[in-house]
Amino acid sequence: MAFRDLIPDVDATVFEILGDTVLIEGREVLGMFSAPWLQPKVGQIRTALREPHLVIRVQDNIGIEVKHKVFFGVPPEDGGGNYLITSIEPGGDGLVTLILRKSL
Repeated sequence: MAFRDLIPDVDATVFEILGDTVLIEGREVLGMFSAPWLQPKVGQIRTALREPHLVIRVQDNIGIEVKHKVFFGVPPEDGGGNYLITSIEPGGDGLVTLILRKSL
């Protein structure tokens, strides 16, 4: 079995353990959410994240479009709430980044 054949299983495990469940137009999707106001640090260097985003697997991106609604059901202090997808950026690595904008 080639390394490339193993990646979907690795991604599935990582997303199952570390992923957040969000609702995109009412459909549950596992992703990794990041919010800029939480200012993640890498060592002592602050990252340059500017907008909230959600990283999902390519297979979960089927049917998702710009302006779809996203709901992240955690406390607001952790970035929870309603968002709109403003951009979809494929990474070329089997993952897609959904750029989000906070909505009411």
